[in-house]
Amino acid sequence: MSVAKIRIRDLAKDFPPRQGKGEKLRVIKNLNLAIEPHEFVCILGRSGCGKSTLLNAIAGLDQDYTGVIEIDGVPVTGGRPPVRIAYLFQEPRLLPWLTAEQNVDFVLRSCKVPHSRWQERKDHYLAMTGLDRFRTYFPHQLSGGMAQRLALVRGLCVEPDILLMDEPFSGLDELTARRLRVDLLNIWRETQKTVIFVTHNAFEATFLADRILVMVQGEFRAEVPVRIERPRDYDDPQIFDVNRNVVRLFLQLADSGDALESDAPVRAVPDKRARVAPRADAA
Repeated sequence: MSVAKIRIRDLAKDFPPRQGKGEKLRVIKNLNLAIEPHEFVCILGRSGCGKSTLLNAIAGLDQDYTGVIEIDGVPVTGGRPPVRIAYLFQEPRLLPWLTAEQNVDFVLRSCKVPHSRWQERKDHYLAMTGLDRFRTYFPHQLSGGMAQRLALVRGLCVEPDILLMDEPFSGLDELTARRLRVDLLNIWRETQKTVIFVTHNAFEATFLADRILVMVQGEFRAEVPVRIERPRDYDDPQIFDVNRNVVRLFLQLADSGDALESDAPVRAVPDKRARVAPRADAA
């Protein structure tokens, strides 16, 4: 399995002018980023700041950009990343005419996973997510949280090297989202995937991440290392302390576009390029 080291250099992306008139819209502005193997990175930003566009480029779904994206030293070109990537969206995107287990089978077949490995993987990940008893249920019979867990199972069953997550819990109630964040961290600790998680929820980013990259208008404006021991507890005062400072930083950067210096455990990035910080130690 690949170590899934990600390097991005001078990445820029333009959207064409509407109806061929006016200037192009630059949605990503010369991003530089390094993500280490097994790291859990959250990208925090408002809607429309370029977060999802960045994920699409990393996944190889969007090739229309300038700059370089490398995974394990190999450029992501031709829509074919050099490692296996799973991509989870805000909606589960399950096939409604298939049962939970058949939805997983569909992905395993599409990714050409040998049939001899299907049962073991399905048993493992369905049990891990508490869905083993719901194999024969159709998507409309599952709650929102269960459907999102099933989407996660589909991604994990192909044993990806990188897991991209685009606000996967934003459509859920907070109690369900809290449970799924804990489930996700438990799965991450067991599987040691490299995770890039996009969110506009500062508390969610603080609870999940090794470090947070604050994205404003297509640029990384700040980096926040989250050096809180794992496993994490929602009631840990450190979570609230870091979150408070992340929110303050995020709001000031988003409102003014200016870097903020703070006495909090937060680091502003004056050259607007994200710096690599060592990942927090996992318990």
